[in-house]
Amino acid sequence: MFFAVLLSAVGITWIVQVLGRINFLTTSGQSFYYILKFSSNLLPSAFPVVMPFALVIAVTQTLSTMNQDSELVVINAAGAPRSAVIRPVMLFAIVIAAASFLISNFVVPYSQMNMRQMVAEARGDVINLVVQQGSFREIDTDLYLQIENRDSNGTIQGLFVSDSRDKTTDLIYYAKEGLVVQTADQGLLIMKDGEVHRRDVQTGNVSIIKFNTYALDLAAFLSSDDKEATIFPKDRPLDYLMNPDPNDKQYQQRPLRYTSELYKRLTDWMYPIVFALISLAAAADSRSHREARISASFTAITISLIVFWLGYSTGQSTDKNASMLPMLFAIPILAALSAIYALATNRQIGIPTTWSNWFKRTFESRQVAFASAGARLFGRKRGGHR
Repeated sequence: MFFAVLLSAVGITWIVQVLGRINFLTTSGQSFYYILKFSSNLLPSAFPVVMPFALVIAVTQTLSTMNQDSELVVINAAGAPRSAVIRPVMLFAIVIAAASFLISNFVVPYSQMNMRQMVAEARGDVINLVVQQGSFREIDTDLYLQIENRDSNGTIQGLFVSDSRDKTTDLIYYAKEGLVVQTADQGLLIMKDGEVHRRDVQTGNVSIIKFNTYALDLAAFLSSDDKEATIFPKDRPLDYLMNPDPNDKQYQQRPLRYTSELYKRLTDWMYPIVFALISLAAAADSRSHREARISASFTAITISLIVFWLGYSTGQSTDKNASMLPMLFAIPILAALSAIYALATNRQIGIPTTWSNWFKRTFESRQVAFASAGARLFGRKRGGHR
């Protein structure tokens, strides 16, 4: 069940992340293989986030099913210790925590670095960014490019470039034909049969130069951010976070981000173990079917979400407040100790009775409302049919 929930949740997360970058994927003019390779780099980052929740769902659902089938009652009646239920769950949680640590600190940084480099390379291909025919595309601030048509052999028909990045001079290039030529050290845009309009912003004077052939360096269209991939702290491996390069521009600007990311890497792997303990405290003991309580799965998932939200919100604030860094360790440890205390004292954690009753009343009222609406709709359809 864990792997079924994990793959389903990761698939949904992957689709959401791909849709968030759909504009880049559809306008970069890359091949299907390139898009598939790029989107595959988004998968590893989803696993460490989804794995703890897949574990809590799988554990609580399994234990709840065992309780409904009276298997937990039989285990207790047979005189088996509680460790018979707790041990396999915790061993599995430790394996998941170790996998989460390895993925977060070794696989994810590699995929993130690869993805950043692919984005930088795709942005460096200016013509691919404007592969949509007949539409103006902003390549950089005050830099626009449009093509009328592009043949299968790479020949461009109707090329228009507007460059106003220089505040003193406006440049407009127009050519009937164009072709991108890649050399060993640079890319050239060869334009044929066209004009260059140069306008002095201060005086308003315009000079027009006609040409038969004109070569334009594509590097002039790229900003410094596009030429090199920007590497953030979350893209760095664990050993780099422990000893950042003093010359790293990102580290010089925001050194606390590297410390915060290091603390997150050293604490995020704990959540599978914490969530397993919460699941056991909520569903490991047998319960009577007549107990008017909310499901153990809902209880465990709700408490896990609260713990995860506290850790995530604290992690977001540590980028600017170093005093919050110890809380990244304190939150999962305190949650684990609370669940261990509940297990050691044979207590069963759950949603407070007032909350449980409110959820129950709300659910029942919604059931009645839907049943009434369905009856009215069904009655109307039958009446109309008659």
